[in-house]
Amino acid sequence: MDSILVRGNGPLNGEIPIAGAKNACLTLMPATLLSDAPLTLTNAPRLSDIRTMTALLQSLGAEVASLQDGQVLALSSHDLNNHRADYEIVRKMRASILVLGPMLARHGHAEVSLPGGCAIGARPVDLHLKALEAMGAELDLRDGYVHAKAPLGGLKGGIVDFPFVSVGATENALMAATLAKGTTVLKNAAREPEIVDLAQCLRRMGAQIEGEGTSEITIQGVDSLGGATHPVVTDRIELGTYMLAPAIAGGEVECLGGRMELVAAFAEKLDAAGVSVTETARGLKVARRNGRVDAVDVVTEPFPGFPTDLQAQMMALMCTAAGKSVLEEKIFENRFMHAPELIRMGAQIDVHGGTATVTGVERLKGAPVMATDLRASVSLILAGLAAEGETIVSRVYHLDRGYERVEEKLGACGAHIERVKTE
Repeated sequence: MDSILVRGNGPLNGEIPIAGAKNACLTLMPATLLSDAPLTLTNAPRLSDIRTMTALLQSLGAEVASLQDGQVLALSSHDLNNHRADYEIVRKMRASILVLGPMLARHGHAEVSLPGGCAIGARPVDLHLKALEAMGAELDLRDGYVHAKAPLGGLKGGIVDFPFVSVGATENALMAATLAKGTTVLKNAAREPEIVDLAQCLRRMGAQIEGEGTSEITIQGVDSLGGATHPVVTDRIELGTYMLAPAIAGGEVECLGGRMELVAAFAEKLDAAGVSVTETARGLKVARRNGRVDAVDVVTEPFPGFPTDLQAQMMALMCTAAGKSVLEEKIFENRFMHAPELIRMGAQIDVHGGTATVTGVERLKGAPVMATDLRASVSLILAGLAAEGETIVSRVYHLDRGYERVEEKLGACGAHIERVKTE
């Protein structure tokens, strides 16, 4: 099994290219199920989660070709021969549930296993199901599967009023509504850039959508969708992660392809901590202003607030900040599993429920640590950049789900980091 070895060795300097967004690509890929025409995605990230979604779509009869070293995905669903998404694939990744809406909308029926993914607390799919029910779907949960049927004549437009913001449910409902008869209105919809990206892609395919990026999205159903070529939006979570690298280790790094509007709330917190973020012609340049950073409080919120997917990485920065910071997790429960691993490196962290209080220390110390989920894995690597000695991060299969070529990207900026085989 692979591990990542990090030796803290001072400032980072250079540039890091930011990949296409994992969460956007995983949503765009199932959009192929809505049409029998080709869909081509450019700027695709090269990740294990993308390979899992590829396997899932292929199991349904879709064709998926990986071109240009994996950065272009050519998809076609002209000859689907299966409408059952099996547990053996779906259990690996929660985004698998996103095949439900498109299959139901285009073919009138689908069977999808309840999904798996990172163990970061309960993330039920009930909002996905309620949205589809609002469009007339008949749903039956049995034997670990969602058995879904559209009414005679297909899904019907309806009002979907989400009781709380859900990115995945918004995405599933948005795709399903493109082929529903009549008008569908999604209220309290998620506003994330990945939602905007999906809407733009669907519009290229012929969908009629208004309001993406706001809390109310209106979709006028059409009879069929066509093909399209669409570039995957920049990964704002990878962007924020690499923005933290020079904040933690020192130095100056330019994140190529970064855009301020993708990480505005996060950049505000970095500025308050004493880290400058400057827009350039090619992306965002990041550097500490004056030595040690200052402690800042963080509350995770739906976009445009501070992203939950950057909470673990921000905690790594706060471990060596001057003062005491409070990080409050309001999106997912059980998302502080990285805290005990950071404590093994000398961090002072006190967790109570959904709140973690971090008292900064002068320096962390390298130690063997274990990744518990995707974002936790990279937070430990970031902490290793600021630690004395060697840090060995095990179970990095979590890392490979969401970050491509971490060793290359950080190594090019001067980090001592390598992938090693361990027993």
